[in-house]
Amino acid sequence: MKILVLYDYPPSPGGLATQGDLLYKGLLEMSVDAHAVHFESAQEKEWYYRWFEPDVVVGVGYWGHTPHIVLHPQRYGVQVIPWLVADGYIANYHEILNALPLILVTSNWVKEMYVRDGINADKIEVLPVGCNTDTFVSFNKDDPKILAVRETLGISQDQLMILTVGGDAASKGAQEVMQALAIIDTKAPDWKYVCKVWPQPRTKIQNLADLEMAKHLGIEKNVTYATNTISRNFMPYLIGACDIYAAPSRLEGFGMPQVEAGACEKPVIGIRAMGMLDTLIHGKTAFVAKVAQKIAVNEVILADESGFEDNHRMIFNVPRTVDYRANVHDIAKYLMELMTDASLREKMGKAARKHVVQNIDYRVVANRFVQIINDRLNIK
Repeated sequence: MKILVLYDYPPSPGGLATQGDLLYKGLLEMSVDAHAVHFESAQEKEWYYRWFEPDVVVGVGYWGHTPHIVLHPQRYGVQVIPWLVADGYIANYHEILNALPLILVTSNWVKEMYVRDGINADKIEVLPVGCNTDTFVSFNKDDPKILAVRETLGISQDQLMILTVGGDAASKGAQEVMQALAIIDTKAPDWKYVCKVWPQPRTKIQNLADLEMAKHLGIEKNVTYATNTISRNFMPYLIGACDIYAAPSRLEGFGMPQVEAGACEKPVIGIRAMGMLDTLIHGKTAFVAKVAQKIAVNEVILADESGFEDNHRMIFNVPRTVDYRANVHDIAKYLMELMTDASLREKMGKAARKHVVQNIDYRVVANRFVQIINDRLNIK
């Protein structure tokens, strides 16, 4: 079997790049004849089509990447299998996607979104994003690298560190976490809440709004926003430095940081919805707060990245849910339980790592990918 993997290659620190790179790594370790190329590099992709002659091209992205990961390889007669995430609504390329023999998606919730928006369910198989459980591991609290992370963040040894990581923090549920922390602040042990976000104009604006909320709640001295650019090499140590990973995300097709936190033996607080229903086991590997609110819209504005002209208005006959909000009192309850019980944090963390190793390790995912290709397309 010869596989060409299209993604953001060489990989940036982002989720889609990591998703593709871990599949590529897993395939190579299985001795599959595989190569990787940037999904937008038309010339290099064509070069591989011509000399490598892959049996399958798997493209990592969302439905808006269809021109790059589906239509381009099809022009050269290559079998295409997209591996897709969702962004709340699938607005275009339905005919093209429904003509494919197979579509991979990252969770059962993503599958539901594609089916809801007109993609044939029989075409879709769920393949989770892999996790590198060789690098995301449990670290000793006295490890110099872990101590150094906490020192750079101004967190002492006796303080509990709660962590959220995302492009921005609000989309990962940070505002709900801050409201919960404000509820339990006077009863909880000494704590710091760290939000690691990416430096970009949109994030800067959101950060200011989040910090204004922290000030309004009276917890601003306990909240830190880290906005530096970091590499994937640093991520295991950042997660390893925390005591609780809290990300009851507002929109989450899979939840890679939640899985990586589990691999580091950290208890996770999530939301009982979307991709986390596949990856978190309530009461065993994580606590998942109930959904307090679903945000629905009657219309969206799309642009050329989605295959439309700029400011294209799409009006729905039935409002579409595009965002979720976790129950703040649930989050407060679960935070308090974890913050006051070190043995519970340890027990839940160990169960989380076991679950990730057995079910979501990148080698498990690569093996599952090959099985799906064998079964569905009869390619050996």
